[in-house]
Amino acid sequence: MTATTATRAHARLRPLGADSARWASGFWGDIHDRTRDVTIPQIWSSLSDPAISAGLTNFRIAAGLESGEHAGPPFMDGDFYKWLEAAIARLETDPDPALAARIEQIAQLIASVQRDDGYLHTPTIIASRHHEDAIALADRFNFETYNLGHLITAGVRHYEVTGSTTLLDAARKAAGFLEDLATNKPLELARSAICPSHYMAVIDLYRATGDEQYLRLSEAFIRVRDDFEGGDDNQDRLPVREQTVVAGHAVRANYLYAGLADLIAENGDHELEAVLERLWHDVVDTKLYITGGAGALYDGASPAGSPWQDQISRVHQAYGRSYQLPHTTAHNESCANIGLILWGERMLSLTGDAKYADVIEQVAFNSLLASISLAGSEYFYTNPLRQVRDLPYPLRRPGDTALHPTPPPPPSDERLREPYLSCFCCPPNIARTLARFHERAASVGEGGLYVHLYGGSALDVATEDGGRLALREDSDYPWSERIAFTVTDASSRSSLSASAAGRAIPLQLRIPGWSSGATLTVNGEPVAVSEPGSYARIEREWQQGDLIELTLPMPARVLRAHRLAEEATNQVAVRRGPVVYCVESADLPDGVVLEQVALRRGARFTPTDAEIAGHRVVALETEAVVLPGTAETALYDDVADADLAPAPVRLVPYFAWGNRGAGEMSVWLPLVW
Repeated sequence: MTATTATRAHARLRPLGADSARWASGFWGDIHDRTRDVTIPQIWSSLSDPAISAGLTNFRIAAGLESGEHAGPPFMDGDFYKWLEAAIARLETDPDPALAARIEQIAQLIASVQRDDGYLHTPTIIASRHHEDAIALADRFNFETYNLGHLITAGVRHYEVTGSTTLLDAARKAAGFLEDLATNKPLELARSAICPSHYMAVIDLYRATGDEQYLRLSEAFIRVRDDFEGGDDNQDRLPVREQTVVAGHAVRANYLYAGLADLIAENGDHELEAVLERLWHDVVDTKLYITGGAGALYDGASPAGSPWQDQISRVHQAYGRSYQLPHTTAHNESCANIGLILWGERMLSLTGDAKYADVIEQVAFNSLLASISLAGSEYFYTNPLRQVRDLPYPLRRPGDTALHPTPPPPPSDERLREPYLSCFCCPPNIARTLARFHERAASVGEGGLYVHLYGGSALDVATEDGGRLALREDSDYPWSERIAFTVTDASSRSSLSASAAGRAIPLQLRIPGWSSGATLTVNGEPVAVSEPGSYARIEREWQQGDLIELTLPMPARVLRAHRLAEEATNQVAVRRGPVVYCVESADLPDGVVLEQVALRRGARFTPTDAEIAGHRVVALETEAVVLPGTAETALYDDVADADLAPAPVRLVPYFAWGNRGAGEMSVWLPLVW
């Protein structure tokens, strides 16, 4: 069957490339168009404008085309490569000769900066041009391996989409540098292996080239890591096979485990697969927000690093203890949420288990889309579940919009998305994730065509012996419960004729874990539906024009949290289908503030079309309860003796919050019985 690679020998499913899967219409079709037309060009306008960002300028200075000093964070090279990956994905789905020429020109610029040994880090190379002392890997927080990993991934994608070897050659050289480190300087490699994008990258390179040295290099990364005595911040306190809980920096954790899952797909290490399964459940069962947000804490100590307090190190944007899920101070970095998608899709490929697709959908429709504005041009670094007025302490946000800003004023409590962040890792990560989101729509395996996500796909898969199945999805998902697939082409394995009928390819439709009462028909005839959190299999002699209709009832569900999630005690959240809802102050009656809004047990929710910042959403209208006002000055105060009053309230999708200016917001609301 047509897939992105011929490898993945130990994976049950293979992802589909743009030749076999597209978001052609509907919800995700609109997101694809927005990413193509707004997000990717807007990020380029920032990275290429020296008044805003040094992303491009750093490479020009390193190449000797301009004079100057390096500017921006040391990981800006990697962020530039992530944008490049997004632009290459756009080139694959929407060919554009002018964009292709620009990308090739950028590839040549990058290659011209690379040292002969494969090392490429513009801060070091610029310093060397100025005859300053500059030593590779001198500081682990220079993020050299992170940068090189994203360079390799971009190089592989450039080659796969265009056939150009300009950036692929640079990727090979970068991998050669990493291999030399693994062989001759393992301590330096282990110490510098933070935000380990290079784990996934070298497997990408192996799949593109078939060269087993890159597979062996991936295995060497684990050996080097396991021999290094580090800390929970970078998940290197324990050998990976001894890890039982996920701790430390959430982006680094999710990237690491995604890279390990890639390796398992190639070498079939079932012991390591069991480790990842255990770690996945630790996150999903005890540390994942209802929105799919990951990495709850701005700062935290390792929860199990040492019994001696003076030996516990500070951990930034970290997974905390089980059920430690604050609302207002939730960190949930956008890159961590994307990392969970990367990890989940690899576990889905390994196992074929729909539970991973459930989490990918949970992240995608909530925390991922919340990280970018409805216009597609502004971004969040953190993704809280509650926004309140007059917060008496600042929440750090890397949001300075000038390259060399004067000291900024203390952050306000507005927490709005911004078009450029001085720490720019998230926006291009969002862009590349959305630009390649068609790759998450479906997969192929021995069981047939597996459809994971709904929202406007067009799928076309074929077997080597002539079987073919092409489908067009027509749906208003996630707003409407009816999902229709029309067979646009089908052929059997016994005939190469596109018009021939036959048992070409079984169809496996995901029945989401959140669903209940799903029904399925083919040409109006009922078909058995599997349990929620699995795939419903349909095997028949497909004919062009066959109509498959999946109905997923979408009542608004009122959900409570685990008893140990103490910030959600006596509170509830509302979800309809895969979409989590919230209350914004913009939708409250006059005189009612956020902390007064409660939901009554048994409240009814009416779905209604609404518009936010010019974009259609489905909101939920209900009658809420207005509680007495809370203490504004005293830490504790008497409860007011006042009647509870009803008030109409509208809930909006969480991903749409913050698009109407500054205001308050909450996902969790008190429950009145």
